[in-house]
Amino acid sequence: MEEKIIYIAGLGLIGGSLALGIKRDHPNYKVLGYNRSDQSRNIALERGIVDEATADFKEFALLADVIILAVPIKQTIAFIKTLAELDLKENVIITDAGSTKEAIVLAAEKALAGRPVRFVGSHPMAGSHKSGAIAADVTLFENAYYIFTPSSLTADGTIEEMQDVLSGLGARFIEIDAAEHDRVTSQISHFPHILAAGLMEQAWDYSAEHEMTNRFAAGGFRDMTRIAESEPRMWTSILLTNKEAVLERIDDFKHRLDRVATMIEESDDDAIWEFFNHAKAKRKEMEIHKRGGFDSFYDLFVDVPDEEDVILTILELLRGTSLVNVRINEENREDIYGILQISFKNAQDLQRAEQVITTNTDYKVTIK
Repeated sequence: MEEKIIYIAGLGLIGGSLALGIKRDHPNYKVLGYNRSDQSRNIALERGIVDEATADFKEFALLADVIILAVPIKQTIAFIKTLAELDLKENVIITDAGSTKEAIVLAAEKALAGRPVRFVGSHPMAGSHKSGAIAADVTLFENAYYIFTPSSLTADGTIEEMQDVLSGLGARFIEIDAAEHDRVTSQISHFPHILAAGLMEQAWDYSAEHEMTNRFAAGGFRDMTRIAESEPRMWTSILLTNKEAVLERIDDFKHRLDRVATMIEESDDDAIWEFFNHAKAKRKEMEIHKRGGFDSFYDLFVDVPDEEDVILTILELLRGTSLVNVRINEENREDIYGILQISFKNAQDLQRAEQVITTNTDYKVTIK
């Protein structure tokens, strides 16, 4: 079997999970890793995520057939410039894992021009609230989109070769122009994070005079602000490398809010009804409910009564099944059942859970 040397810079959640996925389908590949912190390097070595690890980025670069930069955007660009000064293997593939693409692709095309290397931008669209090598998960990218953004340095066969290297991820590979990637993600990822943080800040300030705000914040508010817990440094970098698209989305939303405000001021109940009805209909049409987006999870919903140990009973039935997330969607009325939402990584676990819970309880089980 063909052997390759894969060098992953950044052994956090993304880099570590990529390494595990590569090793799953290509146990003959040698996976080398870079990380600045001793802790992540040691964990990566102890867990067998990488075969060797270094704190010197240049040390393994000359050995690699594929170099994956799974570090923050600014550091990715700095590392690309460093690689441009090294005597790398001829035809080496350099790629990244950044959440914005145009700035990285342009930096690579400028720094690596004329060098005998190949570069293709990448964005694995999956993540977790966990971080570090300790959180690395071989199933992290299953059913998620793994986006490639070709550059002028992406020779024929480069993307196909990367798909083979990454076959163990179980991801859905797709190609898109870097600038278009940034425009799309500004709407469905970057701007929503701004909204979540802004809503959280607004509610917190409001609670200073209306103390029950914090106590009643559940349900929809919780769901809308969940991503406000994301890593601030990462999101600062993302916004500053996608300024134009994000600012355009903010401006567009301001106008939409103004239109809603006018409807309310004018007591235009027909327009308000249509506003909500249109949103409801369009959400059903979007691919939010299909597999392969940011959170490519398979969700099961169980109507549960407010009784002691009911959740523990259900989780005990699912012992041995790999869960992604468990949460309770509360209701504000005591006479209405709560909804237990359980997320799985694959359809097999979802179907097994549905069968087990339906067989052993009388709770209503729904798959969406």
